[in-house]
Amino acid sequence: MKLTNKILAGGATLSLLAPVAGTAETFQATNWMAPSHILNEIAYAPFVEQISEATNGNVEFEVYSSGSLVPAPTTLQAIGDGVAQLGIVAASYTPSELPLSGMINDMAFTVTDEFAAAFALTEIALTNPRMIEEYSDHNTVFLGGYSTPIYNFLCMREVSGPESLTGLKIRTAGTAQNQWIASLGAIPVAVPMTDTYSGLERGSIDCTLSDPTNLATGYKFWEVVKHINLLPQGASLGATYVLSKDFWADLSTEDRRAILDLTGKALAEAQVAYHDGVEAALEGSKERGITISEADPQMQERLEAFQAEMLEGLAAETAEVRGIEDPSDIVTQYQQLVGKWHDLLEGVDRSDAEAVGQLVKDEIYAKLDAETYGVE
Repeated sequence: MKLTNKILAGGATLSLLAPVAGTAETFQATNWMAPSHILNEIAYAPFVEQISEATNGNVEFEVYSSGSLVPAPTTLQAIGDGVAQLGIVAASYTPSELPLSGMINDMAFTVTDEFAAAFALTEIALTNPRMIEEYSDHNTVFLGGYSTPIYNFLCMREVSGPESLTGLKIRTAGTAQNQWIASLGAIPVAVPMTDTYSGLERGSIDCTLSDPTNLATGYKFWEVVKHINLLPQGASLGATYVLSKDFWADLSTEDRRAILDLTGKALAEAQVAYHDGVEAALEGSKERGITISEADPQMQERLEAFQAEMLEGLAAETAEVRGIEDPSDIVTQYQQLVGKWHDLLEGVDRSDAEAVGQLVKDEIYAKLDAETYGVE
């Protein structure tokens, strides 16, 4: 097998795996997260090392973090064009290019079990023909997905009931979050996560919707925010691993099989790190003097009403706004898979990445044909 060497000079890297001269190519993995972010430190650094070992050095990656190779909004295109061979993709940045994935991310606004949400996304995107085609149309291959922990308000001032949000500028990620924030009389602001810290610090943003792990790792919001409100506002979903289709097709079947066999465990490790990181981040925030308040009952009631109405009209709205065939089948299948994974995870220790990863491997990746998946 002959693969094109695409080493790019410069840029901040998370991990550099130096190949033995003449025996391996080095490929680019792009990640816009900070080096210490869970989806970088946990989901990428060990994964690329494991790939190198499992493929006997045939496949080695250099990981570019903090968007130093390409920023989040252009990552999908960069992978399809071969600028990078592996990357993290969030459909919230490219809803027009990934309308079905974007719709599922909107459904994540109702998530209460992030593990089930992540593995349901992974299963539907790996097996549903429409989802496979959506990525293939951009010359890419989906390999696995994530869900953040449940989102809360991280703010520069105290928020509680609906009236406390009026006029505030709040960073959001996705259509559902935009609509929810606007319904409260606040102003949704779409900026990359990499710009959120400075926006809070300068006062151009009053709050961000974010999972609590971003307080302590990655973006370290606890250095600037003053108040946390624990209203549970769903999660955010994305594709942890998206590959260049040309790159994937050029790999041997044996190397594709080796990578597939690693992926379930890698996804599980990221979800477990998220799970364990929430408690630590909230405890550390208290120690730093950040005030933490529970959800206001009136806000909770209003949120639940919004979520129910949003789900009812989501498929029709997506079809109209994105100009695609009725996606009701995707809505139904994803909801069924969330229920399936919630049941499968019952009794599984969610702090045990080995156990969770084996479950994901057995239920999803072991059933994929390495000879044909992402190639035909």
